Amino acid sequence: MGRKKRKGDAIMKKQSIMLSLVLAALPSVVVLSVPGAEKQDNQLTSSEKRDGWILLFDGKTLDGWMTSAEKPPLKGPEDGSINPHKAGHYMLVHTQKWSDYILQMDFKISPKCNSGVFVRTSTLKPRPNKDVGYNGIEIAIDDTHEAGFVDTGAFYDLAKPTRNAMKPVGEWNHLEVTSRGPILQVVLNGEKVNHIDLDQFTEKNKRPDGTPHKFDVVYKEHPRDGYIGLQDHGADCWYKNIKIKPLKP
Repeated sequence: MGRKKRKGDAIMKKQSIMLSLVLAALPSVVVLSVPGAEKQDNQLTSSEKRDGWILLFDGKTLDGWMTSAEKPPLKGPEDGSINPHKAGHYMLVHTQKWSDYILQMDFKISPKCNSGVFVRTSTLKPRPNKDVGYNGIEIAIDDTHEAGFVDTGAFYDLAKPTRNAMKPVGEWNHLEVTSRGPILQVVLNGEKVNHIDLDQFTEKNKRPDGTPHKFDVVYKEHPRDGYIGLQDHGADCWYKNIKIKPLKP
């Protein structure tokens, strides 16, 4: 009888140890199921899909992208990112025109980088003696520390950012651009840094306060849809997690 009892106790002890090991493993399973855990580069989460976000770059190909000369890019993605430098022409553009939307992406720059994100590029055919950049509006991205008309977060030569909220060279930044009617807005790394009302730009080469800018464009009359572009201005700059949420008028 004593031998059977000892044997039964050993079995129960073994079962108890196995149950403890199973319970100890459960927390890691639970962690993997939380909403944030499914987020990966160049993919949409389930909640983003439900909210109407559209992925513009899959991280593996440049399907849906072309140069601003409407030709295939000269190179593919780099480590899951788009690098427009030496990809061909003035910028890489998404092949579809967009109007009202929220655009998000992550970017990082190289030393002495000069790049930018273009919105509302109404046509890819440059005017005589002008580059295609005159056809759109640029959110500047540059290796500078100032907050002027050509620094990161500026609407290039049109409106200064409140401050330069970019992280140091080599670190990833999160950019959000809202384009809705006459209003454009920039949020950089979670901070709203710029806002512009194009209805106030009623004269060529002149800001609402009367100071001059370089563009012979009346932005109140500028088309409110267009291509989205990533500029090559002579230096490496990487973009990933590019997605858009169309907005109702």
